[in-house]
Amino acid sequence: MPPLNAIRAFEAAARRGGFQAAGAELNVSANAVGRLVKVLEDWLGVKLFRRLPRGVAVTEAGRGYLSRVENLLDQLAEATAHLQRLETSEVLTVSAGPSLVARWLIPRLGRLVERHRDLKVRVLASASLADFEREEVDVAIRHGSGTYEGLRGDLLMREDFYPVCSPALLARGPRLQEPADLSQHVLLHQQLTRHERDQASDQLDWAFWLAEIGLRGIDAQRGLCFSFSHMTLQAAAAGQGVALASSAYLDDDLETGRLIRPFGDLSVQGPHGFFIVSPEATADCDKIVAFRNWALEEAADGG
Repeated sequence: MPPLNAIRAFEAAARRGGFQAAGAELNVSANAVGRLVKVLEDWLGVKLFRRLPRGVAVTEAGRGYLSRVENLLDQLAEATAHLQRLETSEVLTVSAGPSLVARWLIPRLGRLVERHRDLKVRVLASASLADFEREEVDVAIRHGSGTYEGLRGDLLMREDFYPVCSPALLARGPRLQEPADLSQHVLLHQQLTRHERDQASDQLDWAFWLAEIGLRGIDAQRGLCFSFSHMTLQAAAAGQGVALASSAYLDDDLETGRLIRPFGDLSVQGPHGFFIVSPEATADCDKIVAFRNWALEEAADGG
């Protein structure tokens, strides 16, 4: 890489039209700017300015170099400012999918606030992946394989999938004592987004689950579709059908009896998991470490 000070001197001189103006902007002398530009020209082996009796003029090569250097310096400044905001902000911004926010994160947040009373928490529920470079997000919980370039990922929890329904549905029938009885019931589905389909072709749905337990002859596509998992669970609790649910979303409903598992312990492990994700550059910030440790403890205590 060429020396950064020389790059800055060149960019200022080319943009301002001379060494004198660049020196005033950078708070150094015009001679100092000229020396730095000469260092860069020697390093590149290319003339960036033509020296004139009065001042300098940018060469064609210099103009082409300037257009790219300006973008890179802008990106560097933006990345630095973003990192400084994350480091100094008293607010912890957490991004996660709507279903995980509604069914796992919100019921537990009180314990995080109780443990870290000075921590101000902002939760963003989004079906899109957090863009750490462009959004003011400190940490995210992502569903996937756990491999994210440039990011630290810690496994929060794996998930098992099994059918659930309301006690009222079970009481009024038709019977639901074994998986084959699903043919007599409405199946509730989450409609995967295009991004989710692109991320993995092995997302666990009714067709996958039925195939895993070796059951054939049931139309796995029929029934009702909803945008998010927590909506299928709400429909199931209302007695509208049988939902295929992730263990990550069910603690409260199973404890209260709002939903039940008609087939007991029968389940299929999902191919993916939930991961706590943050940029490597900020992964050891106090507020991110506090959230990570708390979330991992919560998952270890009960999923």
